[in-house]
Amino acid sequence: MVPSILRAVALLFAALAVLSGCVVSPQAPLTLRVLATPDLADLAPLLPDLRADTGVDLQLDMAQGLDAVGALQPGEYRHDAAWLSSDRYFQLELTASGYTGPRPLSTSIMLSPVVVGMKRATAERLRAAGPISWADIAASAAAGEVRFGMADPRRSGSGLAALVGVATAAADTGRALQLEDLTCDRLRGFFTGHALRAETSAALVDGFMAREADLDALVAPESTLLSLNASGRLAEPLEIIYPADGIIQSDFPLLLLNPAQRDAYDRVVDWLLTEPVQRRIMDQTARRPIDPNVPRPPQLPATTGNALYFPDRLEVVDALLADYEAIGTDPPAHVIFVLDFSGSMRGNRIAALRAAFVQLSGQGEASFVRFRAGERITVVRFGGEVIAEREFAADDPAELAALREFVNVDSFDDQTAVWSAAEHAYGIAARVLATDAARPVSIVLMTDGINNAGLTADEFLARLAVAGRPPAPVFTIRFAEADAAELARVATATGGRSVDADTDLTTAFEDLRGCR
Repeated sequence: MVPSILRAVALLFAALAVLSGCVVSPQAPLTLRVLATPDLADLAPLLPDLRADTGVDLQLDMAQGLDAVGALQPGEYRHDAAWLSSDRYFQLELTASGYTGPRPLSTSIMLSPVVVGMKRATAERLRAAGPISWADIAASAAAGEVRFGMADPRRSGSGLAALVGVATAAADTGRALQLEDLTCDRLRGFFTGHALRAETSAALVDGFMAREADLDALVAPESTLLSLNASGRLAEPLEIIYPADGIIQSDFPLLLLNPAQRDAYDRVVDWLLTEPVQRRIMDQTARRPIDPNVPRPPQLPATTGNALYFPDRLEVVDALLADYEAIGTDPPAHVIFVLDFSGSMRGNRIAALRAAFVQLSGQGEASFVRFRAGERITVVRFGGEVIAEREFAADDPAELAALREFVNVDSFDDQTAVWSAAEHAYGIAARVLATDAARPVSIVLMTDGINNAGLTADEFLARLAVAGRPPAPVFTIRFAEADAAELARVATATGGRSVDADTDLTTAFEDLRGCR
């Protein structure tokens, strides 16, 4: 009996040893090299636990400093994986490149909407008219009343999300941005207030801290703003504004670039998506768990408002970025408005014209398009000849009030000398450029009738050719019975373009004012 008992005990110990080995033996060690946005530096404390629990050494390469544009080239990868704030631009690049291979596996890990942190006094002033929108912020920025910081959209995923969000809200089409939505000057007013730029969220925060006294707001991920408020570094916490016309979320996807590393990728993703780790990410970084069932603290409201669509074509985003670069380098413009005050403009037509200038001067509903601080405006009223002319400064409320009064004058003429008035505007443009050659100058000409006095269109163009045309394009607005073909011909010849106002002059002026 004893040998049998001894054998049984020996077998029991052997089985326990095997089971014990299964429990404590670590998984085969693996290394996953990851191209990562610098914004993920706050996840560094989690990496030792990830390595201990999964056997994967997650090496985040944040030295590239790239996140939004050109961070990855389709099919040309030097890392096993990538972890960006968003892969939307990369996915558009894949489509546009004609790449036919399998798309990298992508798993969203956490969320953070791109919103606005605003000083309390600024928020209270903007909220007086209702929930704060991107349009409210744009109107106040154009007036020189809001100065903000925002990351460079060419380098930062959060900056790109903000740019797309503002442009989509400005287009107000209820769809993803299309090329035709980018033909007007709807971002210039907003970016008049863009006083602080940086390539990463961390650099943006440092820049804001250095200039806190002269800045009013910070456009950044919700998590960045919440962490900044919690740091105690601010003189007063920023109020988190979720613009009423919509936001775009950053979803921080982890992409598998090297299929041979699928095992390591799966271990990492499975670990990151467990509820305890999602809670740690939320507590440590103020980002939202990807799982909506994970309870959130009060500072992370359940709803962030309307979600906006990201463009579905690469050329749209690239055109938007090109506009951003132009906006960032152009000084404030001088716009010369040449307005038809012939007799046919009396009544509803002149009322529509005056309503447009109420909107442009900031007296109507908040709009993405209004005169911006630093701009100069010259208004020319004409009939059979120039009736009156006056220049105004856009950053002076008294002068904007005087502009509205100037357009409100009931002084009309029985003839319509369209092209003589345009030639007069070119004389103004030449004088402006002689004083300040770097200032962009454009002419916006509106008429509701047929040219019946003064120069013909052909004579006007011939004189420009002989005299040497100043670099000032003519943008024409056809209203009512005006000659659409003639207006378009002159606009094209001078480097401008033409629109048909139908009965909506406000939209026509918004579409052309300051566009190039």
